[in-house]
Amino acid sequence: MNKRAIATVSLSGALDEKLRAIAAAGFDAVEIFENDFLSFDGGPRDVGRMCRDLGLEICAFQPLRDFEGMPEPQRSRNFTRVEKKFELMQELGTDLLLICSNVSPASLGGIDRAADDFRELGEIAARHRLRVGFEALAWGRHINDYRDAWEVVRRADHPSIGLILDSFHALAPKLPTAAIASIPKDRIFLVQLADAPKIDLDVLSWSRHFRCFPGQGNLPLNDFMQAIAATGYGGPLSLEIFNDQFRAGSAARVAVDGLRSLILLEDDVAARAQPPRPSRLPPKQASRGVGFIEFAVNEDKAGDLAALFGQLGFTQTGQHRSKAVQRWTQGQIDLVINCESHGFAHSHYITHGPGVCAIALEIDDVDTAMARAEALHTRTFHQPVGSGELEIPAIHGVGGSLLYFLTPGGQNWDRDFTALAAGAAGGLTRVDHISQSMPYEDMLSWLLFYTGLLDLTRSPQMDVADPGGLVQSQAISNADGSLRLIINGSVANRTLSARFLSEFFGAGVQHVAFGCDDIFTTVKAMRARGASFLAIPDNYYDDIEAKYDLAPDVITLLRENQILYDREGDGEFFQIYTHAFDDRFFFEIVQRRNYQGFGAANAAIRLAAQAREARPVGMPRIG
Repeated sequence: MNKRAIATVSLSGALDEKLRAIAAAGFDAVEIFENDFLSFDGGPRDVGRMCRDLGLEICAFQPLRDFEGMPEPQRSRNFTRVEKKFELMQELGTDLLLICSNVSPASLGGIDRAADDFRELGEIAARHRLRVGFEALAWGRHINDYRDAWEVVRRADHPSIGLILDSFHALAPKLPTAAIASIPKDRIFLVQLADAPKIDLDVLSWSRHFRCFPGQGNLPLNDFMQAIAATGYGGPLSLEIFNDQFRAGSAARVAVDGLRSLILLEDDVAARAQPPRPSRLPPKQASRGVGFIEFAVNEDKAGDLAALFGQLGFTQTGQHRSKAVQRWTQGQIDLVINCESHGFAHSHYITHGPGVCAIALEIDDVDTAMARAEALHTRTFHQPVGSGELEIPAIHGVGGSLLYFLTPGGQNWDRDFTALAAGAAGGLTRVDHISQSMPYEDMLSWLLFYTGLLDLTRSPQMDVADPGGLVQSQAISNADGSLRLIINGSVANRTLSARFLSEFFGAGVQHVAFGCDDIFTTVKAMRARGASFLAIPDNYYDDIEAKYDLAPDVITLLRENQILYDREGDGEFFQIYTHAFDDRFFFEIVQRRNYQGFGAANAAIRLAAQAREARPVGMPRIG
């Protein structure tokens, strides 16, 4: 098994803080980035001792820049400089120095000239019992292809000189990776890994600001890893991530994300190998939809929320036998109102106010799903339950909420609840999707969490125009669409998503969408029960009438009911929104006709309408 490593440049904080976070996450080794060391108030022996105490091996010291192919007197000064680095490395307790290809305008170029430099350097390194790894930067002046870097190493022909392969520098410029398989494994000294989103940007800026962990971007990392595996390489796999969000966020959280990404990548590589290799990670289990959604409120708000549920056609079908917890049902949808004065839901309410505190997901094999969650370093949750009450396995999710895991149909409502009535046929049939808002810098973390844990795939990220700025929106769903999640984030502080974070004091569920088979009939019945919905401008319906060949009576129904409409090919989508409950969350009613999206074309219209209704920032809440 390859050792799992990460470069300190990937995290925020001082060097000692980074090392503690790396060790706590469970990494085996670390690359010490020179700038982190230079700014640290301690010597190399102190850093080496700290790493040993934390159980971390220092797998490399990096980077040394602009070495090979320099004219005199720079060449002589470079060798003197490397000698100093070798002395420092010996005090640190590491044997590998990373040298990246030269970008200096003064460099002379030439494979043989570079090989001669490294052969001479190899002799010096050998005297110190050290090694030097050469890495091709994608923007190197003369050497910017790993194949040329390998040729330099091959011609240097010295056991202390080897190759360092970085996935970004191979995949971002779209270099073929098949040639990696022919490199002898003992000549590869280190493999560095980074993913990245597709961005139309020069490769240097792309690398310096937008790298991310494997599985968070779009680079074909599995192709790179299959080529690495073909060499038989058994050394460390190290994450080297330059990302502004990561270096501004929590070092502890980013470190856990990094280790999780390596575990998932190793599992994916094993599964795709020919023949497939056994996985050390419990397999993903098929998700079957939402079992229930639990809302945490106080006694006063419980009545208001119950009234809204009633207007939407839900019936109270159960009362908990020992707690202030209600079950509300419609179609295949179960909602829970929890106004207990103690326990997890109460703590969530105290922190966030009224809102979703837990989501229960139906999973084929709950035990295996929980084992996978634990293997991916996900925090599990346990709380005391009453005698004879059902204990549901759970993990911590977005914003301190919970994700419960249930076998399909495993809610066993009769065990904990007294039945009050049968669920009425109110028109709503299922939970269509759940939308969660979070700080923009957390989106990659939760994307990795969901796609690593569950059988979910992501759709392309979208930019949605909010009157207060852009919102980034990422949809993820399972194959049959029974589980759809949307995660939203924005760097603008006046968007509805940002306002939610302020009102809710953190990330969480901003809205829940319910599906129906006939939205016009369903909404008509809801209005008859007292429900009211978000007002949409007439201008929108004038545009819909001009854009689509809808029958006049359909346009009239859309306009009268304030229902939004979208079309993709032959697919049609209808949607309508409730007003926000306590300025925090809202509900959406949708109807799909062979349509897979989420009405992105209407998002700006909806956001503008909600912005008009929103309580001005800073205004007190009444009641």
